[in-house]
Amino acid sequence: MARIKGAVNAHKKRRKVLKLAKGYFGAKSRQYRAASEQVARSLRYAYEGRKMRKRDFRRLWITRINAAARLNDTTYSVLMNGLKKNSVTINRKMLADIAVNDPEAFKQIVESAK
Repeated sequence: MARIKGAVNAHKKRRKVLKLAKGYFGAKSRQYRAASEQVARSLRYAYEGRKMRKRDFRRLWITRINAAARLNDTTYSVLMNGLKKNSVTINRKMLADIAVNDPEAFKQIVESAK
Protein backbone atom coordinates (compact mmCIF):
# COMPACT_ATOMS: atom_id res chain seq x y z
CA MET A 1 0.00 0.00 0.00
CA ALA A 2 1.34 3.46 -0.94
CA ARG A 3 2.20 6.01 1.72
CA ILE A 4 -0.07 9.06 1.86
CA LYS A 5 1.61 12.35 2.57
CA GLY A 6 -0.24 15.31 4.10
CA ALA A 7 1.56 18.19 2.44
CA VAL A 8 -1.18 19.27 0.03
CA ASN A 9 -3.92 19.40 2.65
CA ALA A 10 -1.65 21.08 5.21
CA HIS A 11 -0.73 23.77 2.69
CA LYS A 12 -4.39 24.31 1.80
CA LYS A 13 -5.29 24.72 5.47
CA ARG A 14 -2.45 27.16 6.09
CA ARG A 15 -3.19 29.12 2.92
CA LYS A 16 -6.84 29.45 3.99
CA VAL A 17 -5.87 30.78 7.42
CA LEU A 18 -3.30 33.21 6.00
CA LYS A 19 -5.86 34.45 3.49
CA LEU A 20 -8.28 35.19 6.34
CA ALA A 21 -5.46 36.93 8.23
CA LYS A 22 -4.66 39.27 5.33
CA GLY A 23 -4.36 42.86 6.55
CA TYR A 24 -3.57 41.99 10.17
CA PHE A 25 -0.67 43.79 11.84
CA GLY A 26 2.85 42.32 11.94
CA ALA A 27 3.42 38.60 12.35
CA LYS A 28 -0.31 37.95 12.58
CA SER A 29 -0.58 38.28 8.81
CA ARG A 30 2.59 36.33 7.94
CA GLN A 31 3.27 33.55 10.44
CA TYR A 32 0.86 30.65 10.50
CA ARG A 33 0.81 30.13 14.27
CA ALA A 34 0.17 33.79 15.11
CA ALA A 35 -2.30 34.11 12.24
CA SER A 36 -4.19 31.00 13.30
CA GLU A 37 -4.68 32.31 16.86
CA GLN A 38 -5.77 35.72 15.62
CA VAL A 39 -8.17 34.31 13.02
CA ALA A 40 -9.82 32.11 15.66
CA ARG A 41 -10.21 35.12 17.96
CA SER A 42 -11.50 37.30 15.10
CA LEU A 43 -14.13 34.75 14.14
CA ARG A 44 -15.32 34.65 17.77
CA TYR A 45 -15.55 38.45 17.84
CA ALA A 46 -17.45 38.41 14.54
CA TYR A 47 -19.97 35.91 15.94
CA GLU A 48 -20.50 38.00 19.07
CA GLY A 49 -20.67 41.16 16.97
CA ARG A 50 -23.55 39.80 14.91
CA LYS A 51 -25.51 39.30 18.13
CA MET A 52 -24.47 42.67 19.60
CA ARG A 53 -25.50 44.57 16.45
CA LYS A 54 -29.14 43.58 17.02
CA ARG A 55 -29.01 44.74 20.65
CA ASP A 56 -27.30 48.01 19.72
CA PHE A 57 -29.86 48.89 17.07
CA ARG A 58 -32.77 48.12 19.38
CA ARG A 59 -31.18 50.35 22.04
CA LEU A 60 -30.75 53.14 19.47
CA TRP A 61 -34.37 52.89 18.33
CA ILE A 62 -35.64 53.01 21.92
CA THR A 63 -33.48 56.06 22.66
CA ARG A 64 -34.83 57.88 19.59
CA ILE A 65 -38.44 56.99 20.40
CA ASN A 66 -37.99 58.14 24.01
CA ALA A 67 -36.46 61.46 22.92
CA ALA A 68 -39.32 62.13 20.50
CA ALA A 69 -41.91 60.99 23.06
CA ARG A 70 -40.54 63.42 25.66
CA LEU A 71 -40.88 66.24 23.13
CA ASN A 72 -44.57 65.28 23.03
CA ASP A 73 -44.98 65.31 26.85
CA THR A 74 -44.88 61.58 27.47
CA THR A 75 -42.28 58.89 28.09
CA TYR A 76 -41.23 55.80 26.17
CA SER A 77 -42.83 53.34 28.57
CA VAL A 78 -46.15 55.21 28.72
CA LEU A 79 -46.18 55.51 24.92
CA MET A 80 -45.48 51.82 24.30
CA ASN A 81 -48.07 50.78 26.90
CA GLY A 82 -50.68 53.05 25.27
CA LEU A 83 -49.89 51.66 21.81
CA LYS A 84 -50.20 48.10 23.09
CA LYS A 85 -53.54 48.81 24.82
CA ASN A 86 -54.95 50.42 21.66
CA SER A 87 -53.60 47.45 19.63
CA VAL A 88 -51.40 49.63 17.42
CA THR A 89 -48.83 47.21 16.00
CA ILE A 90 -45.82 49.17 14.81
CA ASN A 91 -42.32 47.98 15.50
CA ARG A 92 -39.61 50.05 17.17
CA LYS A 93 -37.56 50.38 13.99
CA MET A 94 -40.41 52.01 12.08
CA LEU A 95 -41.47 54.08 15.09
CA ALA A 96 -37.92 55.46 15.45
CA ASP A 97 -37.79 56.24 11.74
CA ILE A 98 -41.09 58.13 11.93
CA ALA A 99 -39.89 59.96 15.06
CA VAL A 100 -36.77 61.20 13.25
CA ASN A 101 -38.16 61.91 9.77
CA ASP A 102 -41.82 62.85 10.33
CA PRO A 103 -42.47 64.53 13.72
CA GLU A 104 -46.09 65.40 12.79
CA ALA A 105 -46.99 61.77 12.11
CA PHE A 106 -45.24 60.77 15.34
CA LYS A 107 -47.34 63.35 17.21
CA GLN A 108 -50.50 61.69 15.83
CA ILE A 109 -49.21 58.28 16.97
CA VAL A 110 -48.62 59.69 20.46
CA GLU A 111 -52.17 61.09 20.49
CA SER A 112 -53.59 57.70 19.52
CA ALA A 113 -51.65 56.14 22.40
CA LYS A 114 -53.08 58.52 24.99
